[in-house]
Amino acid sequence: MNQRTLAVLEPHTATAVANAGFPPVEGLRTPHHTPAQSALWRILIVESNSADAETLARGLRRHGHEVDIVGTGSEALRAYADADLVLLDLELPDLDGLEVCRGIRAAHEIPVIAVTARGSELDRVLGLQAGADDYLAKPYGFRELMARMEAVMRRSRPTRPVAASITCGALRIDSGTREVTLDGVPVETTRKEFDMLYLLASHPDTVIPRKMLMQQVWGDSWSRRTVDTHVSTLRNKIGAGWIITIRGVGFRFGQG
Repeated sequence: MNQRTLAVLEPHTATAVANAGFPPVEGLRTPHHTPAQSALWRILIVESNSADAETLARGLRRHGHEVDIVGTGSEALRAYADADLVLLDLELPDLDGLEVCRGIRAAHEIPVIAVTARGSELDRVLGLQAGADDYLAKPYGFRELMARMEAVMRRSRPTRPVAASITCGALRIDSGTREVTLDGVPVETTRKEFDMLYLLASHPDTVIPRKMLMQQVWGDSWSRRTVDTHVSTLRNKIGAGWIITIRGVGFRFGQG
């Protein structure tokens, strides 16, 4: 078998697929929870070989997981924050997979499993040093991949508890009373404005993708214009420095 060919042992039975929605705000679709073995995960496959990617995705979907596929490193760096787990091929057409892994790890603690034809001991060491949580050389069996995925997810650290009130400099956000104050002066916010601000402030070191923000705050009823309007209005109330736009990705909490 060619080393670039993915050996997948198709499962004999399929796990029933439940409706996979976004988790509570605290989760932010990050994998820091400890899911049960039967939990549904959103998995990002980063694989330049479309046939390999589709074969792997088919097996994962049969187990009830939601799967997204991208074929380049640049796409991976834009899409990873929406996933619970990344399966990363290291041989990509635009960026070295190790650099992609380092980029993800520098910004996020999402589990990453390197899945690649690079199978030497040095390759494994470099992959783990780049931030991969596990390393699997092609060709491999599907059951082994599933076992490694489950082990990595079990080892994921739990999410840091979100404080009832958040104070950053002059800005204070109280989730109990749903009040915002700036330099001690109350700031009137709508329900959605407060939810959006609290979500961003609860994860100050995380860039929250636009799609995730829309789903968390607006659920199934939203549009791009709705988000932009609320961001603009909120900036007018508390200052532009508290909400930073990350072009092409989403938003993060600023320092005022």
